[in-house]
Amino acid sequence: MKRRDFIKSSTFLAMATGIGNVANAYEPSINQPVPHDGRLIASAPMLQNYAATSMGIAFAVSDLANGYALVGEKPDLSDARKVLCGGFRTTDITDRVQQIRLTGLKPSTTYYYKIGADRIEYKGGYSMKILDNEEDNHVYHFTTAGENSNAHFCVINDTHVRWEPFGLAINKIAELSPSCVIWNGDASNVEETIEDQMRIFLKPEIERADYASSIPYLFCPGNHDSRGMANRHLEKVWMYRQPEERQSRDWDLGRNFAVRMGDIALIGLDTAEDKLDTNPLFAGLFTSGPYRKAQVHWLSDALARPEIANAPFLVAFCHIPLYDDDPRANPGDVAPADKDPQFSTDYAAWQRTCAQLWSPLLEQAGCQLVITAHQHRYRYFAPSPSRSWAQIVGGGPEMGFTGSGENRREAPQRFPTVIEGKVVDGKLQVNIHNLLTGKLQDTFSYEARY
Repeated sequence: MKRRDFIKSSTFLAMATGIGNVANAYEPSINQPVPHDGRLIASAPMLQNYAATSMGIAFAVSDLANGYALVGEKPDLSDARKVLCGGFRTTDITDRVQQIRLTGLKPSTTYYYKIGADRIEYKGGYSMKILDNEEDNHVYHFTTAGENSNAHFCVINDTHVRWEPFGLAINKIAELSPSCVIWNGDASNVEETIEDQMRIFLKPEIERADYASSIPYLFCPGNHDSRGMANRHLEKVWMYRQPEERQSRDWDLGRNFAVRMGDIALIGLDTAEDKLDTNPLFAGLFTSGPYRKAQVHWLSDALARPEIANAPFLVAFCHIPLYDDDPRANPGDVAPADKDPQFSTDYAAWQRTCAQLWSPLLEQAGCQLVITAHQHRYRYFAPSPSRSWAQIVGGGPEMGFTGSGENRREAPQRFPTVIEGKVVDGKLQVNIHNLLTGKLQDTFSYEARY
């Protein structure tokens, strides 16, 4: 399926299901409980925003509830503390997604946890009560990031709600058992309701429903992850990074991350839309330009942090590539509406603006590798005299074919990937796993930057 077919499919789905006022369809309402089978906890927990001293836990519920997690360092949870959803002043009461922020954790430390929720009856500001309680009996675990953590990550991208390739990716990740996974954008198509987002992240139609219950995830949004009324507020399902991880200047940069994992520093950037803000398709309702510029100051400070600056390996992640050697590839700065006959697409195939903004800082810091996505085709660009870092582009969700119906044709170069990085004998080894063939496609090795 071509990239644009994803947009069309989502639009037709919304029309077929009768979504009229998408704002109301998206917004949870205590007067419209989600149909359920009686169980209050409606999904396995998902670990979000892997970090050294904090962790996010999200899970779905089927009725109005107040969620919590019991967290401790002992497997039997005899030392557990109870952490409620929400923040100070009030807890969160919602009938869709419970989000729990764990703070004050120790770096490179294994924690055990279980989730629970109280079912709430709410009739007004002075009339509320707990009806019953439900706890998941399963005890999960996770290990925080830090300089003593296992230096091992995996990357998936462009999953686009395609369950077959996504299931294959999750099975490969379970086999590899990394310290964390970077979801490098375009998890979505165009999502108008919070239920659509829950289906993608919390209730995927795959064998391993607890895919992110013990392996934490980081998220670099893709262009599709901001399309649709619900995706404009994706933080209701996938929470922003901890407030203490951002300066007040960077308050809106809730998706950027700078995380130390063993000998590897992981940097997450957001390339935003693949169309200009001036493109009439979006009616002036996107502000990707200022957003990209704001990340320059954040990136400069992040690269100077001691635990990032002294890491032997520096790897950056973003959805849209920062380089392409094809002269027909649209660089994403063709004003005002992305169209020019010299380019093969009317959207950005790569992001020249982001490269101009961020690459000098990455070069100065000695970044060895940038891992990207978006093009739905695995590609490798070796370092060059004008660009010291290599670039890997992950494959898309196509399983050896493109198009559909009469336009369906074989395309063996189109296959999904899991990109694996780990430190082996003092070097960063990166393996490209081809999920179509089940074989190792490529292996690359990088020397430490000092």
